[in-house]
Amino acid sequence: MRDEPTSGHDFAMWSPLDSDGWYAARTATTALRDVLVRAGLEKDFPYLRADLNAFGHGLVELGRVSPDTAERLAELLRLALACGLGADRDVSEAAQNTTDEHRGRT
Repeated sequence: MRDEPTSGHDFAMWSPLDSDGWYAARTATTALRDVLVRAGLEKDFPYLRADLNAFGHGLVELGRVSPDTAERLAELLRLALACGLGADRDVSEAAQNTTDEHRGRT
């Protein structure tokens, strides 16, 4: 048993870095983080991270946010839908306008 050759893959040594789900979650988390930074919301999502469930499926953890942050996110999504999810430049300009409006309210 001890001297038996192995296939080179020990399931006890599994790592999330060996999972396609992990990389998909990390890529999606990075994309979301980049948009949140451009919208000025990066500090409002302190729990944003890539994760895996028990089955190895990638997940993006958003975490808890304040009601104000949820309203700002909803407004950004409404603007994106109103723009028809058009050019990235248009959405980022709308996001900046929404962020500027929010700063004026606080």
